[in-house]
Amino acid sequence: MHLLIVLVNYHGSRLTTDCLRSLKPELEALPEAHVALCENGSGDEETQRLREAINELGLAERVTLTAISPNRGFTGGNNAVIRPAMEGPTPPDAVFLLNNDTVVLPGAIQKLVAFMRQRPEVGLCGSRLEYPDGESQRAARRVLNAVNEFESRLRLGVASRALSPWVIAPPDREEPHECGWVPGAALLVRRNVIEKVGLLDEDLFTYFDDVDYCLRAKRAGWTTWYVPESRIVHLVGQTTGITDTVAKPKRVARYWFLARRHYFLKNFGVAHATVADAAAIAGQCLWRLRTRLTNRVDNDPPYMLSDLIRNSVFVTGFRIRPVPNPALADRLRPDTSPS
Repeated sequence: MHLLIVLVNYHGSRLTTDCLRSLKPELEALPEAHVALCENGSGDEETQRLREAINELGLAERVTLTAISPNRGFTGGNNAVIRPAMEGPTPPDAVFLLNNDTVVLPGAIQKLVAFMRQRPEVGLCGSRLEYPDGESQRAARRVLNAVNEFESRLRLGVASRALSPWVIAPPDREEPHECGWVPGAALLVRRNVIEKVGLLDEDLFTYFDDVDYCLRAKRAGWTTWYVPESRIVHLVGQTTGITDTVAKPKRVARYWFLARRHYFLKNFGVAHATVADAAAIAGQCLWRLRTRLTNRVDNDPPYMLSDLIRNSVFVTGFRIRPVPNPALADRLRPDTSPS
């Protein structure tokens, strides 16, 4: 299988170098695999650091470095190297989207490739993602909708049990199985899917692009599968800084909320997007009330409730709009606001 492994770097050369180092054994085992690395607007110094790392790792023949500017987000950075590969004389049989904040464990990509070879009806498949201590991140997920928006924000055991068929990230299963989507941190996509569905939606910029893509593929007749034998360590949010698993997370960037809004409006329409926003706000309100009544620690990012309201369709309107560059998005949002 002619495989294109795609990495996007944005001010993360150390992470990218570690990821490339973990990829070396996979590249040795997959002679037809090639890495396309996109340096996504970090500048000349970052590009030079990556070029030196590629040479020091002895991967100059297996990695192509492309530098673009300005930063085009996860979607634009991936598309910048996938598009020319698909339009070239020998397009890859499959494309593997891989976050640069990952460590590929031995055999991970080989197992995905073998699974896809054996199952020609499968359009996309993804790895088990885990934290450095081995705990699962529950990568086999259900499509985001209004019901699981409420459940995930309420976080109440009795409600979660009642709504278990809609829980976004159900408990892991040990065997490969079909699911709604797997994160784009480690997602293998068959060429036929790209030819039929197209590239990632650059109007999302970053976030919600993976669930959006798997949903588009499903509607085009292609299934997504979770392959737990393929294991990849994912240092969640290290590239964007949107998640911190050690300390309390920082305030969520506005482009995350705008991508969420775009996803619901685009895929489900105004009515469902409205219900999803109402469900998310209601669940968040009830969670906030519960933490205050029980003196429970609230580890949510600051301003989560007010930011959900501020970026809901009730406030921003119902027109589908592309997510702006984060620099613009952050200027649009005040640094402080009432919680």
